[in-house]
Amino acid sequence: MFRRPFSGLVQFDNSSVRSIDMTAVSEVFQTTVAQSRMAFMPFVTAGDPDTETTAAVLLALRDAQVDLVELGFPYSDPIADGPVIQASYTRALLNGITVEKIFAMMTGLKGAGLPPVLAMVSFAIIFRHGNSRFIREAAEAGFSGLIIPDLPADEAEEILAAAQASGLDLVQLIAPTTTARRTSQILEASTGFLYCISVAGTTGVRRDLPPELLDQLRSLRTQSRLPLAVGFGISGPEHVANLDSVADGVIVGSAMVRRIAESGSPAAAASVAGQFAREMAAAAAAAKPSLR
Repeated sequence: MFRRPFSGLVQFDNSSVRSIDMTAVSEVFQTTVAQSRMAFMPFVTAGDPDTETTAAVLLALRDAQVDLVELGFPYSDPIADGPVIQASYTRALLNGITVEKIFAMMTGLKGAGLPPVLAMVSFAIIFRHGNSRFIREAAEAGFSGLIIPDLPADEAEEILAAAQASGLDLVQLIAPTTTARRTSQILEASTGFLYCISVAGTTGVRRDLPPELLDQLRSLRTQSRLPLAVGFGISGPEHVANLDSVADGVIVGSAMVRRIAESGSPAAAASVAGQFAREMAAAAAAAKPSLR
């Protein structure tokens, strides 16, 4: 796993669990903060409708110069996914996607210059595969981090230790309804960045972001030096502009997955994904981060 010594530009170090080495994910945010811009991270469902399409989309996102990619592992009982992503999971599962096929696809793309890719994966999938085995194979396949929405922060110690031993970040999610006590636990158990859910509920395209989100982000910034990335409901450049100076990154899921689903071929999916990614990356580049 590629790691580079910390160069001292921006220090993301509010937690005792964080290593002095800079991970690939932290390195991205170090770069974007130094460039005074937000990071852009699209979400893609692995194997929707097949791994050939997913691989083509990942290469298109590379060419669009996105900062990070969140790759969803399809699960039959999704935790917080809206109808668009649920449907993509169903399609992928019906077409035979497996953990092994996802790892094989990613292994085949090693050396292709992808941005850091994080696995959005249910703990049930990890547990069934074997905790240590999943983390080891994810790192070997080229993943840079894990986002596990159903892993409580106060139960994350074993996974966090294994992830760090393999050079992977473990990103925790925080919701608008998270209590102060839980927030403290999440901040201690999260590395790489903090995944800030914009609204309570499931993923999906929304017209507006709730005003209380900005208050929560400002509060989190006083408690942590972790980068703050906002997801759930981010679908257009206007949402990114609203987060100027209060977040450090944006995550776009349903809007990207819908465009891929409406394409008729791997080449078409790659084209529309790349075009949309360039639009959103430009919006992120025009917005200032909360970290200085």
